[in-house]
Amino acid sequence: MNRKTQIVVVGGGAGGLELVRRLGAKFGRKRHDIILVDKNLSHIWKPLLHEVAAGALDANLDEVGYRGHCYRWGYRFFQGSLEGIDRVAKTIRLAPVRDEDGSELIGSHTIRYDILVLAVGSVSNDFGVPGVKENCLYLDSREQADRFRTRLLNHCLRVSRAMMKDPAADELVRVAIVGGGATGVELAAELYNAAAALSHYGLEVFDESRLKVTLLEAGPRILPLLPEKLSAAARYELGQLGVAVQDTTQVIEARPGALITKCGQTIEADLLVWAAGVKGAEFLAGLGLETNSRNQFVVRDTLQTVTDEDIFALGDCATYTPPGADRPIPPRAQAAHQMANTVYGNIIRKLKGRPLQPFVYRDKGSLVSLSRFSTVGSLMGNLVGGSMAIEGRLARFVYNSLYRLHLLGIHGWFKGTFLMLIGRVNRIVRPRLKLH
Repeated sequence: MNRKTQIVVVGGGAGGLELVRRLGAKFGRKRHDIILVDKNLSHIWKPLLHEVAAGALDANLDEVGYRGHCYRWGYRFFQGSLEGIDRVAKTIRLAPVRDEDGSELIGSHTIRYDILVLAVGSVSNDFGVPGVKENCLYLDSREQADRFRTRLLNHCLRVSRAMMKDPAADELVRVAIVGGGATGVELAAELYNAAAALSHYGLEVFDESRLKVTLLEAGPRILPLLPEKLSAAARYELGQLGVAVQDTTQVIEARPGALITKCGQTIEADLLVWAAGVKGAEFLAGLGLETNSRNQFVVRDTLQTVTDEDIFALGDCATYTPPGADRPIPPRAQAAHQMANTVYGNIIRKLKGRPLQPFVYRDKGSLVSLSRFSTVGSLMGNLVGGSMAIEGRLARFVYNSLYRLHLLGIHGWFKGTFLMLIGRVNRIVRPRLKLH
């Protein structure tokens, strides 16, 4: 009996999950084994984590369970964290899976591969700033977003009770966010949306006036990837909400309840959030593949790693600078989607012995949602100047369309369209905030 061709994808994020769906639909299980490995049991689109953190999105309704998804699309799922790669034996080693109390559920084991795809995403980059790991919250995962929401609601409850006891008390929930990119800006706006709704859910004396959000950016302006005009528009909108935006402000230390800036300023806050950049996880540098200073795998134009042609990498964990470009492709969901499409085609070509195709990144622009208040962005296209700035309802429509395209990518057209309709109904019938 001939051995099945085994294609292993490590990481069930936007790119990895779309890739295994397409591979499973293409090959099935007769002559191929398509395997997805992820340490979690479910997937949620990372650009939505700021909404989960603020309570605006119930992740239980929007997450995708890998076990059900793999049954539908003809691939296999293994829970586990990548621990090592043996390129000679062509196997990967997974770390033990442990229960909440530390007891071992699944022991360390290996999985063979003929083709390996690494799509493990990224983590927040603390740039070695002292105290960040110990004192700041991140928004890299569902668990971290849930933790932030729980702590946020606890502080809101504390302020509400204090105001009920003494209406003249000047109690505040103070949140300091480091990083003026899309995540930091969207979280800042979403917090005011949540604060405005809390009075309808049992915190009668709490509203957005009790919230104080400070957004810190080390560069000269927030949203540096957007045109300067749109960056200024976003800053104005945040100011209207009440966000104190401080650009050209570098944080050099994080302490319990406070951030210290390079100019000596101390910014006290109940919640400290670090959203200042991304990098590959530390263990990626020890897997025997070439990485850059941010622990990202260096890949060729075919998205094969420069170290091993049987190993591909895509998404935030990969770094590729197109010919003639002065910087690598940015870590965006649209890049992961396009990379998954290229890797899918190149795996098919590789199995058929055909030449692989180079990856061509097409920048579809950036969109940043300021919750229900505004959406600003830039759509790239064959327009005058190569860019069209969009704001208002059109921007909101396009922003929502990005998530719809993600649903189609991981579920297919039939189920993806059905889930869009369910999503519209859910927005009407379910509560505006998740408070548990």
